[in-house]
Amino acid sequence: MNKKLTEIRNLLMEHHDWFQKSIPLIASENITSPAVDEACASDFSHRYAEGWSGQRVYAGCKYIDQIEDICMDLTKEYFKCIHADVRPVSGVVANLAMYNAFTSDNNGKMCCMAIVRGGHISHGPRFAKSGNEIFGTAGTTRGINVEYLAFDNDEMNLDIDGSAKIIREFEPELVLFGGSVFLFPHPVKELSEVAKEVGANVGYDGAHVAGLIGSGYFQDPLREGADVMTMSTHKTLPGPQHGILVSNREDLIETLKACAFPALLSNHHLHNVAGLAIALAEMLEFGKDYHKKVIENAQALGQALSDIGIKVLMEHKNFTESHQIVVDITDFEKTIGLGGDIEKLLEEANIILNRNLLPYDIAQGRHYQNPGGLRIGTSEITRLGMGKSEMVDIAEFFKKLLVEMNDPKKIKNEVIEFRKDFQEIKYCFQSPSKAYEYLKFY
Repeated sequence: MNKKLTEIRNLLMEHHDWFQKSIPLIASENITSPAVDEACASDFSHRYAEGWSGQRVYAGCKYIDQIEDICMDLTKEYFKCIHADVRPVSGVVANLAMYNAFTSDNNGKMCCMAIVRGGHISHGPRFAKSGNEIFGTAGTTRGINVEYLAFDNDEMNLDIDGSAKIIREFEPELVLFGGSVFLFPHPVKELSEVAKEVGANVGYDGAHVAGLIGSGYFQDPLREGADVMTMSTHKTLPGPQHGILVSNREDLIETLKACAFPALLSNHHLHNVAGLAIALAEMLEFGKDYHKKVIENAQALGQALSDIGIKVLMEHKNFTESHQIVVDITDFEKTIGLGGDIEKLLEEANIILNRNLLPYDIAQGRHYQNPGGLRIGTSEITRLGMGKSEMVDIAEFFKKLLVEMNDPKKIKNEVIEFRKDFQEIKYCFQSPSKAYEYLKFY
């Protein structure tokens, strides 16, 4: 048994060391500050607190309640809303609470973006026989009938006229915006007006862009027509892995609360609520500057990759308005392979990103396990202090690996040397005591 414990600890240490020597480009990840880490390692991780703050099923919650209240207050301030539920343990659970609130028990109906176009897997079928069925077709999501909205491949966004037609014909109960590939703001204002015509509520899955929205960038869903916005809390919002649901509909508050607990939640990972409160305080203090640089870095990396001959989608729109860019790597199919092959090659050089379906991949017979694209995110590297000049350096690593076909082991050593200058987490309180000094005002 001691050997197993030693093995576990060694693997954790090796993972930690590996990522300290790597360039982390996965768009759905970020890194937490020391103050957040301290909160997440607190005694809260041992405790239970079922129910709403002040109405717990368990004793021993007097401090837990106060911190959860602070977390809700910070969420309301950051997202300018009147209701914030910080109990969902993930963005998917927040989505399920929204589905509970807005769709019927049987044969509920929802319109959303197809997964192959960038929708999240929690917007997809509950049961499927194959990966292609999951990623390429409509069906039922958690018992909800789904019809996918129209998509414009050339603009990497929802097609307003085509989607309006689908909404009017399908008459869903819920129209859902947002997704996992999310380069540009969705037409919430235009299509929410159509949704209201057929009596549908409007949701917005802001998991990827929550930090951008809270800091005043990208778009403002709650004021553009969304009744509810859901999110995870560890992407552009650099907190622990958790979830949030927010709304400005006072008439929905009690329904939304009940659709989270007891419908979906028991205890809700209280240490992560504490960590989330600190992450929100950090973004209220540093988010404007941080998220401005996140977007600038994504655009700069898109340009730098394009300059070396790599095909980055949406060049005519400066590549992105978010933290993400999408790369079409089909030009390398004959020399290296497709997304799965290139993801593995880059990982060997300590460049961590993920393969991703392109909007036209399924039609061209490609599978999600080896698609024609890559998704690249700049949230974590920006928090590590990288700027526009480093985006050029990163693009040069791509050139050496994909265009010049250098040995990834050789480039790995260059990546390790590059990363030595970027070990400190930025845009945060530099010590836990500074974070608590900020929080005392809440």
